[in-house]
Amino acid sequence: MLTIAFVTGTEPGKWFARFRRRTDHGTLTTIDSHDPLSLLEDGSADLALLRLPDGRIDSRFHQVALYGEARGVAVPKDSIFAEVGEKVAAADIDDEHLNYRITDDAGIDYEALADALQVVAAGVGVAIAPRPVLKVMSRKQVVPLELADPTVPETSIALVWLKDKDNDAIQDFVGVAKGRTANSSRQAAPKRTARDKALAKQARRGQRPGGGASRPGRKRR
Repeated sequence: MLTIAFVTGTEPGKWFARFRRRTDHGTLTTIDSHDPLSLLEDGSADLALLRLPDGRIDSRFHQVALYGEARGVAVPKDSIFAEVGEKVAAADIDDEHLNYRITDDAGIDYEALADALQVVAAGVGVAIAPRPVLKVMSRKQVVPLELADPTVPETSIALVWLKDKDNDAIQDFVGVAKGRTANSSRQAAPKRTARDKALAKQARRGQRPGGGASRPGRKRR
C-alpha cells in the first residue's frame, strides 16, 4: 500500500499506471495537493512529488530530482504574444500589467494565481509562474508561453520522502519515475500463482494445459 501526494502542475498518471501494472504492493492512493510536503509531514502521504526549491526540506528527507520546469507567462488568448506563439522575453512584457509573479524564493500562492488567471482570461495583463502550473490552471481564454527571464526563479520537480519511512514500495515507485524497466532487479514484479507457473512451463514445452504435447496436423476422430 502506498499513498502519493503530487503537486499542482505535475501529471504523473503514466507513472501511477506503470506502478500498478508492474508491482504488487497493494492499493495505490493518490492526492492532488498545492502543498504535498505538509501531507508527508503529517503522515497523510508516504511519498511526495513536489516542487523545488522548498526551504522546509532538511536532513530528515530523501530527495530524488526528476526534471526542471520552464519559466512561464500566461497571456490573453487574443494578445499578440499568443498569436506569435513563441518564447516571450522579459522586455516584451515590460508594458503589460503584472497580475501575478512567482516569488523570488519560488513560492507560489495558488489561490492568488487562480485569481490572476481570471483577470488574464478577461484580456488584461499577464501572470508569471512555472509553465507547467500555468498549463494546468489556465482557462480557455489564456495561453501559457515559455518566458525567457533569468530574474524569475527556476523550479524543478522531485520525489521526497522521510528517511525513517523508506520501504520497497517507495523505492519501486522511484524506479518507475526514473525510467527503470520492468526487468530491473530492484523492481518488485507481481507474484505468480502455482497455476500461472505451471501454465507458463507447459507453454515453453509446447504442451496443452491439460495433457501431453500437442501434435500439429493430427486430426481428432
